[in-house]
Amino acid sequence: MTTLSPIEGMLQQLRGLAQTATGNSSQAAAPVAAGGFAGELQRSLSRINASQERAYGLSEAFELGKPGVALNDVMIELQKANVSFQTGVQVRNRLVQAYQEMMNMPV
Repeated sequence: MTTLSPIEGMLQQLRGLAQTATGNSSQAAAPVAAGGFAGELQRSLSRINASQERAYGLSEAFELGKPGVALNDVMIELQKANVSFQTGVQVRNRLVQAYQEMMNMPV
């Protein structure tokens, strides 16, 4: 079945990441392609993190009374960071749901 090979590759990557995260890396994890799904996921997480850091930095600057930092700018950046975080959580939930569905498929 050639249509399952990309799915099997993704499952292998997820298993490798899970083993690495838990410290049970008895097998060497397969290197993740920079242009693949895992690479795009990593870049998305980096963008979410940068958005949150920017919002919290702006919030801190406002609290310290630095000139040129308006409350409306702080609130907008905090809302942008919140929306991007919530989007990331929803993507994660969908990935977990898809993984669980694949694992429950009959062989």
